[in-house]
Amino acid sequence: QVQLVESGGGSVQAGGSLRLSCLVSRDTYSFDWMGWFRQAPGKEREGVAAIYRYDGSTYYADSVKGRFTLSHDKAKNTLYLQMNSLKPEDTAMYFCASKNGGRSGTWFQAATFNYWGQGTQVTVSS
Repeated sequence: QVQLVESGGGSVQAGGSLRLSCLVSRDTYSFDWMGWFRQAPGKEREGVAAIYRYDGSTYYADSVKGRFTLSHDKAKNTLYLQMNSLKPEDTAMYFCASKNGGRSGTWFQAATFNYWGQGTQVTVSS
């Protein structure tokens, strides 16, 4: 059984920063893809960022490009999401997820990911 445990969420003012962490219960290189998703109340879960382990390619939603950075520490089995210049519209529950298989065109599709964490809440006030 794979476990993904997120941490690092919290409440910040607009313009602030947070770093989310996702600790995985096994070697993160056992997954082809790892990513971050978020879901705001009343909205669908959306892809924020993802990494493809074979070449280290990273993908970002247009809404977070230039502000969020995904990184990966293999030795610690941990995925990170550094979030800078936060905006009120970034407020959501953030989830870590992983999967095997799939092409780059599906990185943002939550339905294609197999394993999920429980989420960590991020709230940005104006």
